[in-house]
Amino acid sequence: MKIAIWGAGGIGCYYGARLQMAGHQITYVARGEHLKALQTNGLNVEHETLQFHGPVNAWDQSEWMELFSCDHFDLIIITLKANVTSEVMQQAKAWLDQGKCPILSLQNGVENEQLIASVVGEERTLGGLAVRIGGHILKPGYVEARGVAQIVLGEWPVKNEQSELGCIADDLVTLFNDAEIPTTLSSDIRRELWRKLLINNGVNPLSALTGLDTRSLTRNSAYKKVVYKMMQEAASAAKVEGVSITDTDVDEMFKLISEFDAIKTSMLVDKEKGRPLELDGICGAVIRRSAEPEQSLMTEFINELLVNS
Repeated sequence: MKIAIWGAGGIGCYYGARLQMAGHQITYVARGEHLKALQTNGLNVEHETLQFHGPVNAWDQSEWMELFSCDHFDLIIITLKANVTSEVMQQAKAWLDQGKCPILSLQNGVENEQLIASVVGEERTLGGLAVRIGGHILKPGYVEARGVAQIVLGEWPVKNEQSELGCIADDLVTLFNDAEIPTTLSSDIRRELWRKLLINNGVNPLSALTGLDTRSLTRNSAYKKVVYKMMQEAASAAKVEGVSITDTDVDEMFKLISEFDAIKTSMLVDKEKGRPLELDGICGAVIRRSAEPEQSLMTEFINELLVNS
């Protein structure tokens, strides 16, 4: 297959390398010094089960859209930061409208798929999440990834038995698994996205504030209570959205992040590198659905992060 990785940072480059090694034609859409390194020296990915070094096909967004049509690709995977999804989708609307290529989001947050679908339609929108993976650019052209690196994907917002997209989703599950990317299909991807937001909401902002990795947070007697409380806030926000997230879900996701490898959250890495934080995509989604946002722990943490960023 011809697959584009749109926003080829740590996570995108890891999955791109896996797919490239499986024989697929991968196009990496990146920017800045990382893009220059990809074009000049190729991509290096280090993972406990993968050592990849090789040339890659990499472009910046404007060049990519000038050189290729949307339907040149069989699949576009978006791994952009959530805080740029709306802007980028509007910039690319005319280009996307020229084709019918399906779009798979592997981003943080619960609002990206809705933004994508508002541009290309639900019939082309696949929701997805990267699970149990930490991936970061160590330096331009060099990516370190850790964890099982699973993918869960499905039609947005829920499975449609009559949909052509459902057949594509089935094929992608097989394709990813064949590329040694453990992948499962969800009939209710919206619920899976909210389940992952429990973790992101629980550890990302606190990690950025304290400078601690996930294991340090969940093994600290005081911080782990805060993590759990913020996960509960996300569960309450999901119910406002009409998504059923139970106490059992909160317990399961807290157990998952507590037992996972010690990793720096993406928000902590962004803060250390002086990049914009995904505050709105992760925390804002919860606050907007909170009955009393001024009393939310998320509101308190966002205000402190904004002051100290």
